[in-house]
Amino acid sequence: MRKSLIAAAVAGLFSLPSLVMAQAAAPASPHTFTGNVGLVTDYLYRGISQTSGNPALQGGFDYAHSSGFYAGTWASNVSWIQDGLNVPGATQTTSAGLEIDVYGGYKGSLTGDLGYDVGLLTYNYPGKNKTPGGILKQDTQEIYGALSWKWLTVKYSHSLGALFGWAKTPSATANEKTSGSGYLELNAAYDLGSGWGIAGHVGHQKVKGYADASYTDYKVGVTKDLGFGVVGLAASTTNAKDDCGAVIGGSRTAAQEPYCWGGGVAGAVNYNAGKSTAVLSFSKTF
Repeated sequence: MRKSLIAAAVAGLFSLPSLVMAQAAAPASPHTFTGNVGLVTDYLYRGISQTSGNPALQGGFDYAHSSGFYAGTWASNVSWIQDGLNVPGATQTTSAGLEIDVYGGYKGSLTGDLGYDVGLLTYNYPGKNKTPGGILKQDTQEIYGALSWKWLTVKYSHSLGALFGWAKTPSATANEKTSGSGYLELNAAYDLGSGWGIAGHVGHQKVKGYADASYTDYKVGVTKDLGFGVVGLAASTTNAKDDCGAVIGGSRTAAQEPYCWGGGVAGAVNYNAGKSTAVLSFSKTF
């Protein structure tokens, strides 16, 4: 009995290398899960401040399959709904201070360095988030498609419903809603080496049926990978109509200045959401 045990043990020792080799040769899992967290001094979405110039804590989770399918969710604190819709001295109609995005799509390679990406993205704002009169909610759904070549990417996003609850008038009919709005953007991200990177962006938001809300935004930035995270500094500007002073002066209406959070109402926030600004950021992927 003892001899057979010793023989089995010796045989097991000699089989260990082949076992290790078999484990090493096992195929990699087709599933990838990642998470991310970030802190920014101002949350800019397509060049427009979502936090009226205040910091935002952000984070999300992503799943990717080797076939090219992916899905994920991402969240950030926001204040633009309250700042833009609540009127001082009146009953507050909104209380949505959080944005939760859910998305999914498919990406792959056409040939060589040419890749593609198609998907659906939903923007969700839990809480009381309807425009005055309870007409439209800010929740938005967009389909998108992108082509990438090396460090360049062109992308188009198309809204399936009213864009972020916008309509030219609070009592909007179906024809006045902004369904079918589109955003076309060109992005460049180049690795300089040693952890340094530079990025550039230009985009145009066309708001269907609401010409005063259409605009172009520009951004340039630099990043540095510190090992424990990535820090970034970016400068952004737009030609959005957001001159709150012009509204208060009486020469323009609030509807003509859609990115003046507060709409020019005396005592409101009245923040120029599309003004030129610089944003400092820190992000970590795990």
